[in-house]
Amino acid sequence: DIILVHYQSDQDAQKIADKILKIGRRVLVLAGDIVDSAFIKKIVTETIHIFKKIDVLINNAGEQHVHQHFTDISSSEVIRTFETNFLGMFKLTQAMLPLLNQHGSIINTTSITAYAGSPLLIDYAATKGAILSFTRSLAQNEDILKHQLRVNAVAPGPIWTPLIPATFTSAQLKDWGENNALKRAGQPYEVAPSYLFLATNASEYVTGQTIHVNGGEIVNG
Repeated sequence: DIILVHYQSDQDAQKIADKILKIGRRVLVLAGDIVDSAFIKKIVTETIHIFKKIDVLINNAGEQHVHQHFTDISSSEVIRTFETNFLGMFKLTQAMLPLLNQHGSIINTTSITAYAGSPLLIDYAATKGAILSFTRSLAQNEDILKHQLRVNAVAPGPIWTPLIPATFTSAQLKDWGENNALKRAGQPYEVAPSYLFLATNASEYVTGQTIHVNGGEIVNG
């Protein structure tokens, strides 16, 4: 059973919901902005009403803005990017923590940019670094450990999602994703199994860790 939280892509969300229903599971679709505290409260309220508890929380909301020049990044954009990528995730995790079943799993989406940096995505990379540190720190917190919860992350490399062509120019994407061992960008279905592994008991001895799905690019840490 799935609670599917999304921002604007109603049609895409409905397609996913239909697939979940087709295999005989329940799905709750909630549209809103993770930055909005009222929306987070709605997620919690609806979850309690329909499902009571959850086993897995996946934090995956994110936005990015490409800038060639560091001085072009406005303070308002930095704040917005941190609100979406980090603060929204932080607040949602706090709000959902009481609803997580014992032995549950929290999975955060960081990025290769948290390790390698990105000259065109400086504020975005900084948020992903924050998520990485958050993951490592939360995994050791007593509130997490006493409920036998696990906290891990996935760090995708160059993955073809709608966010990529929406933020990069055609020229910037000409050789995008080819600087790794496999010499190509990845697809979302190639990232999904890492989340599945971290969600199940197959990873019951894994916490505070990050799985790198990046086509073989070796990154520090």
